[in-house]
Amino acid sequence: MTRKKYSRLEMALICWTLGIFGIHRLLMGYKNWYLQLITLGGLGLWMLYDLFAIITGKMKMANGEPLL
Repeated sequence: MTRKKYSRLEMALICWTLGIFGIHRLLMGYKNWYLQLITLGGLGLWMLYDLFAIITGKMKMANGEPLL
């Protein structure tokens, strides 16, 4: 199954607004997205780490493809 390709800006906005629920990881295809939902984004720290990784281009889709 192929996932929709997202830009870094789209993912950064989704992470900023819904990051504590792990929605950005769900959309990117990661199977551990529910851990952020349970911990509320690691009390915000995990979400901030992901946001920084998305903005700098270090976080890729779960299948290894870069964000657009």
